[in-house]
Amino acid sequence: MKILSIGAHGTAGRAITEHLASRGHDMITVGRTRGDIQADVSDLNQLQDMWQQAGTVDAVVYAAGEVRYAEFQALSSADFESAWQQKALAQINLVRTGLDHIAPRGSFTLMSGIPSRDPVVSGVAAATVNGAVDAFVRAAAIEMAPIRINAVSPSVFTESLDTFGDFFPGFIPVDLADVARGFQKSVEGAATGQTILP
Repeated sequence: MKILSIGAHGTAGRAITEHLASRGHDMITVGRTRGDIQADVSDLNQLQDMWQQAGTVDAVVYAAGEVRYAEFQALSSADFESAWQQKALAQINLVRTGLDHIAPRGSFTLMSGIPSRDPVVSGVAAATVNGAVDAFVRAAAIEMAPIRINAVSPSVFTESLDTFGDFFPGFIPVDLADVARGFQKSVEGAATGQTILP
């Protein structure tokens, strides 16, 4: 399959891209400053340019989006707006603008995260936008068939415990290899409207 990988050079994106490539898929990488296509997909104009360069693909995988972790009272309106733009709206617009660029029976695999179902202190913004992504996937799947859409919702990455571990006390971390297999399940499987827990 020809797969568009957005955020391909990030922590999760690199693992996902390498795993899918090892499965024989043709990967087109997208990043803000690196990749086969360079674009900030949270910017609608750059998103449209990305689709023009990518053409038609069989699947899209998304592993990008920045969200601030801070105590609720320290979060500003700008923090929530940024989280919405970077993590939720970017993915919604990716799907909305990409429907004409995906092959029949193709798929989108988005990324949410554990705070939407198991909130943590300082994770209000993350929980909010991850929950929006999960809800969008469930609702959009009803109207997108036969194109499929799923989200992968991992716990804190084992490889990122040094940076984020303090935000997730007692949580069982997930290896990036397992996250990549969650994306494989979505891309190569038949499910739609699902939130996949690797």
